[in-house]
Amino acid sequence: MTAASAELPISGAAGSDPRLAGAGSRSPGALRVLHVYRSYFPDPEGGVHEAIRQICLAVRPLGVDSTVFCLSPRPDPPRLVTDDGFVTWRSRSFAAPASCDLGGPDAWRLFRRLSSQHDIINYHFPWPFADLLHLTARPRARAVMTYHSDVVRQSSVMPLYAPLMWRMMDGMDAVVATSPPYAATSPCLADPRVRERVRVIPLGIADIGADYSPPPALPGEAPYFLFLGVLRYYKGLSTLVEAAGSVNARIVIAGDGPEGPALKRMVRERGCDNIEFAGRVSEADKLRLLAGCRAFILPSHRRSEAFGMALVEAAAFGRPLVSCEIGTGASFINIDGETGFVVPPENPAALAAALNRLLADDALARRLGAAARQRYERLFSAAPLGRAYAELYRELCPAPLLRGTT
Repeated sequence: MTAASAELPISGAAGSDPRLAGAGSRSPGALRVLHVYRSYFPDPEGGVHEAIRQICLAVRPLGVDSTVFCLSPRPDPPRLVTDDGFVTWRSRSFAAPASCDLGGPDAWRLFRRLSSQHDIINYHFPWPFADLLHLTARPRARAVMTYHSDVVRQSSVMPLYAPLMWRMMDGMDAVVATSPPYAATSPCLADPRVRERVRVIPLGIADIGADYSPPPALPGEAPYFLFLGVLRYYKGLSTLVEAAGSVNARIVIAGDGPEGPALKRMVRERGCDNIEFAGRVSEADKLRLLAGCRAFILPSHRRSEAFGMALVEAAAFGRPLVSCEIGTGASFINIDGETGFVVPPENPAALAAALNRLLADDALARRLGAAARQRYERLFSAAPLGRAYAELYRELCPAPLLRGTT
């Protein structure tokens, strides 16, 4: 049990697009951790990208240096340094069936070399190609898996994938669940073969709300509710559109994605003139929207929403939260009646009722928002994230090994 998760039953898309910068640096005596995932910045961002970035940032002041290994359809240059100062090594992704990027012989050679130069390898699940890399390269470094999500949409392939997955699980020194609900409800994490090695370390983000000064509100500006994220099938946005007709306030949907055209068609057909599609917004506009919204909405209805980092971002700004009960980290971030409201999934009436309560009661919205901010500081900020991962890494590898440079 890590210190940061001692109060838990078991054992943070913020940020800028990283750019190329100068050469990365290494701290003398620091533990070296290699993060392994199918893609990373500067390729199109995703939630796991930002989760990796925030872990790297959080452990750096605690004597842990981080490197990322990933695949990319355009790995030129193969070695780059982000504006955060982290070295990223990339090999070519030749195909991505069922969202599983596949590399070639160069990926094996690069991974084998990098794994020999690091004390700990932190795999980010799911990525079956990483299982193959680990099992064939047989690195001597200690192995940690951050378990972001069950295999949900591609569950039909699980009978074929399960033997490989369990061989990978058997080789992990620790498996990190990102919330107690997910650890309790995931069939894989609850399995006796891995249960004793599961730690709970919630994802987190550096504080984006404490020092932010929003521009002054326009005279007579009406309150609005905000959704921010990629428009994906599991986000429950059709339920939000159905609820909108019963909500007497603007609803801003910020982001783009594959469900965008269908959602816009649904809004036109239903005549929902209080829904505004903001598209993909800049970092500055994202912060402005978070700071100014009445409440943040995450109506996801499928377990593919394994955590809900956007809820953490809104909590950092002291905004009340509205989400759905799907047995994942979303209901660990948002506590019903304490930091916001948790409603049944795919229930437009319940969603509209929650929004209308927050619209009608200023004091309630302020109280829930303040509690969300306090919960963020205690569980989802950089300090607890960094402590928990650094303690886990040092438990597995108390002192750095003498290895080459990256």
